[in-house]
Amino acid sequence: MTQSVAAFERAGSFQLAGAAEAEALVFSQPLSFWGGIDAETGEIIDHSHPGRGQNIAGKILVMPSGRGSSSSSSVLAETIRRSTAPAGILLERPDPILAVGAIVAEFLYDIHMPLVVCDIAGIVSGERIAIGIREDGGASVRRI
Repeated sequence: MTQSVAAFERAGSFQLAGAAEAEALVFSQPLSFWGGIDAETGEIIDHSHPGRGQNIAGKILVMPSGRGSSSSSSVLAETIRRSTAPAGILLERPDPILAVGAIVAEFLYDIHMPLVVCDIAGIVSGERIAIGIREDGGASVRRI
């Protein structure tokens, strides 16, 4: 059964609550912010990642999880401070390292970036995605 564009909506849980609306940038492989992202530009610089050369700034980054290094949290916080971070991140699995980076940026800079754990199947790069907060406090992810 195929979902229509209008019917695409799913629930998720927040690692860090917030709202965002942007174009999706979807990867089947995890991405490390430490050594994988240029914090000044938001460009993916990891030579082994299929998204090399693409830019995460202002996008809804969609991937199974983050990848490695606890230093990824500091790089994510720096991209948030510099406005080169994603507008939001959707993950299949919780990632405490990325959560710490987003929480630190919220605490230090009062800049909010939602981090959501949900089913990412069927989300395609280039489509517009909205992350919102449901009445019960959970995350709502929908195609717009």
